Amino acid sequence: MNISDVSKRTGLPPKTIRYYEDIGLIRPARDTNGYRVFQHADTHKLAFLGRARTLGFSIEDCRTLMALYEDQERNSGDVKRLAQEHLARIDEKIEQLQSMQATLRHLVRECAGDNRPDCPILRDLAQD
Repeated sequence: MNISDVSKRTGLPPKTIRYYEDIGLIRPARDTNGYRVFQHADTHKLAFLGRARTLGFSIEDCRTLMALYEDQERNSGDVKRLAQEHLARIDEKIEQLQSMQATLRHLVRECAGDNRPDCPILRDLAQD
């Protein structure tokens, strides 16, 4: 398969596939003319990486997950620990976003939104 075939099968843009190759997440074979030749296993790995990235795993987490996936002797506890750490980071981001949302909601409510120059939103942003 060529890169456009793999792109269609995995839903990943060719640029992303090339990037994953550049950083060593995948290693497709090369034809005599230098073009990439993807095997079914490459497609499967790319789909795996795409799903992991959709769940917000970092590139380094994806590298670890791929190594664990390929290791038939792996300990599922290692996979779970990685997922739990990622989930904790997501929970922290959600808390931060909820705090931002509450603050902005309050400021929007406080702003009259009329022709007067006084604006609590700008006043809050200008605080040291």
